[in-house]
Amino acid sequence: MIIVLKALSNEKRLKILQWLKEPKKNFASSHCDVAKDGVCVGLIEEKIGLSQSTVSQYLMLLQQAGLITTERRGQWTYCKRNEKAIKELVKNLENI
Repeated sequence: MIIVLKALSNEKRLKILQWLKEPKKNFASSHCDVAKDGVCVGLIEEKIGLSQSTVSQYLMLLQQAGLITTERRGQWTYCKRNEKAIKELVKNLENI
């Protein structure tokens, strides 16, 4: 639970999670369906305006916390929210 709270303690990481909730609204891609395939890391980097290394660290922490999933396909890495884990987190927080 501590790693989840740490992941959520940063405004930019929260923003990424919010964007991934509605990928079609927040990202456009000519090489994939962002709702079905996930959002390419490069699109997240462009939108958030941070360095590639910073975005990679943010995404790694979100993944370690179980809040997102990533899938590597060729040279691209795609990210999606882990809705099941997020629902479980909300449920756990309600019981505190």
